[in-house]
Amino acid sequence: MTETTVAVLALIVLGWAAVSGALARHDITGPFLFAFAGYVLANPDWGPLTVDVDTAPVHKVAEVTLALVLFSDAARVNLTKLRRDLWIPMRLLTIGLVLSMVLGALFAGWILVGLPWALAGFVGAALAPTDAALSVAIINDKRIRLRIRRALNVESGLNDGIATPIVVFMLAVAASQLGITHESASREVGAALRELGGGIVTGIAVGLGGALLISTSARRGWIMSSGRQLGTLSVAIAAFAVALAFDTNGFLAAFVAGVAFGAALDGKVIDRDEAIELPELGGELLALVVWFLFGATLVPLAFDELDWRAFVYALASLTVIRMLPVALSLVRSGLDRPSVVFIGWFGPRGLASVVFALLAIEELGTTAPEVQLAVSTVALTVLLSVVLHSITARSGGQRYLRSEQNQPGSEPAPRSRRTTLSAPRTTR
Repeated sequence: MTETTVAVLALIVLGWAAVSGALARHDITGPFLFAFAGYVLANPDWGPLTVDVDTAPVHKVAEVTLALVLFSDAARVNLTKLRRDLWIPMRLLTIGLVLSMVLGALFAGWILVGLPWALAGFVGAALAPTDAALSVAIINDKRIRLRIRRALNVESGLNDGIATPIVVFMLAVAASQLGITHESASREVGAALRELGGGIVTGIAVGLGGALLISTSARRGWIMSSGRQLGTLSVAIAAFAVALAFDTNGFLAAFVAGVAFGAALDGKVIDRDEAIELPELGGELLALVVWFLFGATLVPLAFDELDWRAFVYALASLTVIRMLPVALSLVRSGLDRPSVVFIGWFGPRGLASVVFALLAIEELGTTAPEVQLAVSTVALTVLLSVVLHSITARSGGQRYLRSEQNQPGSEPAPRSRRTTLSAPRTTR
């Protein structure tokens, strides 16, 4: 990106921040606005700004963003508060997520003719994670039952970290299948597994060590309030960077570090929410940049490669490939049909899928038509999700509330003022 692009992007962030509350009341989310701005201002055919999808800075910004989001999401999950309703997100993160990946891969292999099985698996895994930022109106609407909002919130916070190893594994196999690497498929798989194992070890070491250091310093009064936030941010960046330095998986390291950090942090002397605030805000700021890059690079690619197969897959991914696994995972869960449908629909695809698409370009390039088809399908699905889930968040929540009120024995939903400016990770 040029200096002019960075300057314009900074001014857009400032303008969005000033009117974000007013825009939220009209169902205009940050991802929607920044993707649109990127497409209009940095389109390779007519945009005055220059953004090249193949440049290293674009990929690094996206990778650091995902690392911060993975860390902060994992660290914020409070198992003590979640224990009562743990069974709902656990079903979604195990049965639902696995079935979504498998069904998505099978459907991709069938309808996207000519796609190698590894790339079909990549498409299924890349589009399985959800993003709560696209349905923030739902997450923050306190009229909706807490366990429903918490299930969506925790699912979106953890499923991208769980999907990351599958994405990395599929890309490694795809590189061998497409002849992009001279290594055999077995050697590529072995290297991918070593990277994943090293990422887990690095994440545990950095996350656990950072939490113990910050907690010990707080108990002895050595650390300032701002130092707790800076220290937490350093843990997130260190986990990602150390993993890359040892040629292991930085995304998985950041996710595992967040889990270890949140579990080991001494809640008696450290406010978890306060400590995680800085890496969380940093991730949210960079996420807006990634959405701009998405509109500037991946959306034009999706339109260039658009055909009926990709469009049908995108629609199926947002409906049956998401909703059927959710319904199966919640069988005998005690939830009524409106709640199951509500959870199934509000699984928007977002930041993780965008970064996975950029990762595929980085690892496989854009010359192979199979890669172009896979990446454009992921981009088109995310684009449809940004539009559809943004405009249905408010109306969908209202319809769900009405359906709940019509259930036998239901009570009127409490009137509550929504906090549309708060972060979407507030119910964990």
